[in-house]
Amino acid sequence: MTETTVYSFTDGFQLGNGQFSRERRELPTPQAHDLLVQVAATAVNPVDTKLRQTLLGPHAHILGYDGAGVILAKGPQVDDFQVGDQVYYAGTTQRQGSYATAQLIDSRLVAAKPTNLTMTAAAAMPLTTLTAWELLFERMGFPAVKNANAGRRLLIINGAGGVGSIMSQLAHWSGFTVAATASPKHFPWLQQHQVDLPLDYHHDLPTQLTDAGWPQVDAVAILTEPTAYFSLAAAVIAPLGHVGSIVEATNDLPLRLLKAKSASWHWEYMFTKTDYQMELATQGQILARAAHLFTTGELRSNVTTVLAGLSNDNLLTAHRLLETGHTQGKIVLQVI
Repeated sequence: MTETTVYSFTDGFQLGNGQFSRERRELPTPQAHDLLVQVAATAVNPVDTKLRQTLLGPHAHILGYDGAGVILAKGPQVDDFQVGDQVYYAGTTQRQGSYATAQLIDSRLVAAKPTNLTMTAAAAMPLTTLTAWELLFERMGFPAVKNANAGRRLLIINGAGGVGSIMSQLAHWSGFTVAATASPKHFPWLQQHQVDLPLDYHHDLPTQLTDAGWPQVDAVAILTEPTAYFSLAAAVIAPLGHVGSIVEATNDLPLRLLKAKSASWHWEYMFTKTDYQMELATQGQILARAAHLFTTGELRSNVTTVLAGLSNDNLLTAHRLLETGHTQGKIVLQVI
């Protein structure tokens, strides 16, 4: 393999105004901590579509953050991996991405692929797993230990999406009892992913919680634009509890509502560490811990849709599906 095929995007505010462009490039040479990975599968995330929409003008960028594949070469400072190893990772906004047949990735962001997952199943998981793990166990500070949070309750807003579907599993593994919102048609999916109390977001959530004997919760994860759900979170959060979101608010949030309970507010953005070059190795370490949980059956992949082949048509299809806002689980493109 001497070349990589990449798909970049230009003029991307709307899909109809731009296109993914196919290009052949010479394989890059890994430096320092780099791995050169032959990409076997890549997944699509909401951040892909949001970043695509900012790419106005003639400057092309290779999107894609989730990836799984085989190491082709490594930099001189890499000791933890060998050529031929199968790996998975979530990448960074600071380098070209995984919409490619091969890419460079910092080895500190990488972990060995879970042995029981296919490449497509593994590629679905890194970004969402890191996001859920960091919000629950790093930002909110709950212990990332099996059953350590027994007796605690977690409410997930938007439980059927990619992050919600892995957060419910991680929370259950660590001992939480989990409630999550979705449409009733997604309730079986929630229950398959360790949600104890499915909630219909179309109807009054405080009443549903009260009727279920949940007067308050220890944590609320708002995995959608948080403005509409902030008052609910402030009402149901327990004293000294934790509320957080992964989506930027479109309006100022009334944080004063948390003061009487001394409850904490948290933002989670998976790319903060790589954007600011802080604690990079923790992301590879988290993925290594998650890989063990996948292998032992504590966690399951969220892949629901697999598109065969990395192509302009499949990328456009994946982005359009994601932008409906109603996808369940993850969309993955099988590269090879």
